[in-house]
Amino acid sequence: MNAEHQTVTVIGLGSMGSALAAALLDRGHPTTVWNRSADKTRSLAERGAHPATTPQEAIRVSPLILACVLDYEALHSVLEPAAADLTGKVLVNLTSGSPEQAQEMAVWARSHGADYLDGAIMTTPPGVGSPEMMFLYSGPPAVFEAHRPTLAVLGDPLHLSDDPGMASLYDAALLGLMWSTMTGWLHGTALVGAEQTPATAFTPIAIRWLTAVAGFLATYAPQVDAGRYPGDDATVDVQITAIEHLLHAAASRGVDNALPELLKSIMERARAAGHGADSFASVIEALRKPADQ
Repeated sequence: MNAEHQTVTVIGLGSMGSALAAALLDRGHPTTVWNRSADKTRSLAERGAHPATTPQEAIRVSPLILACVLDYEALHSVLEPAAADLTGKVLVNLTSGSPEQAQEMAVWARSHGADYLDGAIMTTPPGVGSPEMMFLYSGPPAVFEAHRPTLAVLGDPLHLSDDPGMASLYDAALLGLMWSTMTGWLHGTALVGAEQTPATAFTPIAIRWLTAVAGFLATYAPQVDAGRYPGDDATVDVQITAIEHLLHAAASRGVDNALPELLKSIMERARAAGHGADSFASVIEALRKPADQ
């Protein structure tokens, strides 16, 4: 069997696991599936998947095992009875968890003779199979490269580090970015919506603005790495003055101000630490030193 049509096992058939298995089947990979509730295997079996009756059976038939279950407790409950069957296999764990859990899982897998990659899926199930969607991986680079063609079926595979916890760490960081961005957009949508502006009218302008914001990130990243924040654009002092306008506009329209108040408080901590005349990137120093310290 060539690498482009490698035999794969998918363990866990929730909405994400089912999407993973479907993408593999669509690209011609012989795919074995297992789920604690066997009824979830039926639709995939109709598409050509082989339903296994036990995790042990599912693991034995494939060199590459993809696991995507609810949490690490569920992962251990499924894999520990089948540990002896993992010898010589590659376990790719796409279960969400902490970096520390991923690192512990890597040690466990190696103790049973399996190679281990940890992964983070940066899309929802409908995005699985699109080359535009990122799948983040960490673990041994040679193992990743050997299975890159198969992993690319699921989405764009990006290897981050040989540290197996790094994919989970990036996942947490990127989700934080997503939630902050979407909540900021919703706050802005509520603000202009108080003047009867539809979200559909505001959003194209917001998206165009995010392109400019991406440019700010590219400018500030080297400053963060260097620990030097030249105030040659909008300084922290300027930003604190500007956010007052947002607070006033929102308060006048009855829009909740918890988010901008939080942002202002972090900026003020950066200013108190001596960064008032520095660029906004200097706010990272306040984030690195929580207020209770």
